[in-house]
Amino acid sequence: MTALHAPVSRSAIQNRKRALTKTVCYRLFMLLLTVTVAWLVVGDVGDALNIGIATNLLKTGTYYLYERAWDHVTWGVSDPP
Repeated sequence: MTALHAPVSRSAIQNRKRALTKTVCYRLFMLLLTVTVAWLVVGDVGDALNIGIATNLLKTGTYYLYERAWDHVTWGVSDPP
């Protein structure tokens, strides 16, 4: 079966290092987005940074735990042939 037609191209279980890397990259992008929106709303860079940092610290931890929890769910994942 070619990669184009393969239903699953990798294992459903990701290693922790990959999940952590994905989490950090995603959260850095979200930090920038949150600070930008907060700055537009409150009009103060310092307050926007505080909002961005606080919310993203919380969201980083919850996103990582969410990713790790899904590593244990096999629903919707086929075994490669």
